[in-house]
Amino acid sequence: MTAQSTDIVISQTYLPHTGKDEAIAFYRDVLGFEVQNEVGYNDMYWITVGPPGQPEVSIVLHPPAADPGVTDEERQVVAEMMAKGTYAAINLATKDLDATFDRLQAADAEVVQEPMDQPYGVRDCAFRDPAGNMIRIKQLG
Repeated sequence: MTAQSTDIVISQTYLPHTGKDEAIAFYRDVLGFEVQNEVGYNDMYWITVGPPGQPEVSIVLHPPAADPGVTDEERQVVAEMMAKGTYAAINLATKDLDATFDRLQAADAEVVQEPMDQPYGVRDCAFRDPAGNMIRIKQLG
């Protein structure tokens, strides 16, 4: 079987947030992403952020309680997992991992792992965003 080419690309991914202002401060002011869109409904907010110059790629930061199909018990489980940092994650990449790590650490982001060479062939570090989501950042070649 031969591989077929595809025109499918990554467009959006979703991460929960627990506070609009904290999410914007982290993703815009600390990571340097642009706020592409912000939608409010009642007391809930969906914030779309993405890397500058890449409007076709975005992260939608969403309120975890917004899905009407989620029960109160499930919401509690999600809240507990978010608090532990085990609910959601994203892997990012940068050309200068050490400078990025220093910038995030100076902004008081929660460090999970300092930059290190992994046995699976990448050099990376890890942080948690204000909602507890795991943010891994790897060094680009």
